[in-house]
Amino acid sequence: MKIAKNTVVSFHFVLKDNQGEVLEESTGQEPLVYLHGANGIVPGLEEALTGRVEGDKFSVTLPPEKAYGHRDERLIQTVPRDQFPDSEKLEEGMQFQVKTPNGPMLFTVRDVSDKEVVVDGNPEMAGETLNFSIEVTEVRVATAEEIEHGHAHGPGGHHHS
Repeated sequence: MKIAKNTVVSFHFVLKDNQGEVLEESTGQEPLVYLHGANGIVPGLEEALTGRVEGDKFSVTLPPEKAYGHRDERLIQTVPRDQFPDSEKLEEGMQFQVKTPNGPMLFTVRDVSDKEVVVDGNPEMAGETLNFSIEVTEVRVATAEEIEHGHAHGPGGHHHS
């Protein structure tokens, strides 16, 4: 079966930067599982997986515009520390989600001072060229419930309780 819209895809990956440093990988873990066509992975990777079949192994290089986009300096903001609940527990590197008119947005704390907190809404890998090595391990038709929910269920996918 070929990977197409409304298929559930499982794959192993190694992600490296342009210097060859491994940024993330699924080796020794469960494969990544997603619903194809539901924007569950970066656009360029979904594009590269389209039409592939179980057992395919390939590499793909994604420029920022096909991955996490370019860095946007407007997404770096300085906020008064007293605007945060539990502000005494704030640490550099912490992440939190904010509801915005365009949906939830993840922010990372970049700096904490006595009075201010610098937060960054750019994805961690924004501006990076990503180099993936992929092995497709399974492709199956998505269930009606998975399509309705917009994500894969079951082993490796999202579970509802």
